[in-house]
Amino acid sequence: MADYVKWLGHAAFEINLDNKVILIDPWLSTNPKAAVSPSEIKAVDIILVTHDHGDHLGDAVELAKRLNATLVSVYEIASKTANMGVKNTVGMNVGGDVVVKGLKIVMTPALHSSDTGTPCGFIVVGSKNTVYHAGDTGFFSDIKYYSKAYPIDVALIPIGSVFTMNPFMAALFVSLFKPKIAIPMHYGTFDVLTGKPEEFSKHVSELSPEVKVVTLSPGDKIFL
Repeated sequence: MADYVKWLGHAAFEINLDNKVILIDPWLSTNPKAAVSPSEIKAVDIILVTHDHGDHLGDAVELAKRLNATLVSVYEIASKTANMGVKNTVGMNVGGDVVVKGLKIVMTPALHSSDTGTPCGFIVVGSKNTVYHAGDTGFFSDIKYYSKAYPIDVALIPIGSVFTMNPFMAALFVSLFKPKIAIPMHYGTFDVLTGKPEEFSKHVSELSPEVKVVTLSPGDKIFL
């Protein structure tokens, strides 16, 4: 199967790299913009959780238990979910990398908060494509160094403002590492998340015209 990225709504994504299915921040059951319900998810290899807020940890524990997926997160969240009955967990920390089911997973910083542990993002390195999920974050510059070590093909970037970067700061962030494709996320789910993908696309075109912005609707999939 070809590599792909599918937006499930908010910050939730289904990604296929090297025929491994990855869910990131699978908040589905109470997500008003969710493309699928948890029961519709039939097979997952790896679940990545960027931080312990309800709209990101979401349904990760239920899905990991039901589908025998490996849950990867910061050490404290991995320990918490193991105590909740998840059999396969991998705990790590910012700056570290692990190999899970043949995929290299790099944990990046994220400037945010979390009920448990430290918030983060993830770079997932496949044999053909590398995908970066920024998590919930404000602007920071370290990503340009991570991207030198792990060149990023597709970046999933929060633009909603208030809790994350706004569209301009998100575009400035993207200009630091210039992925091939930037996909906006974490906007419009609630009224307070006012960032618009059109604004993000406009600013990216001004700051980094070589970067292609792809705006997805929940349920949309882009093949890589």
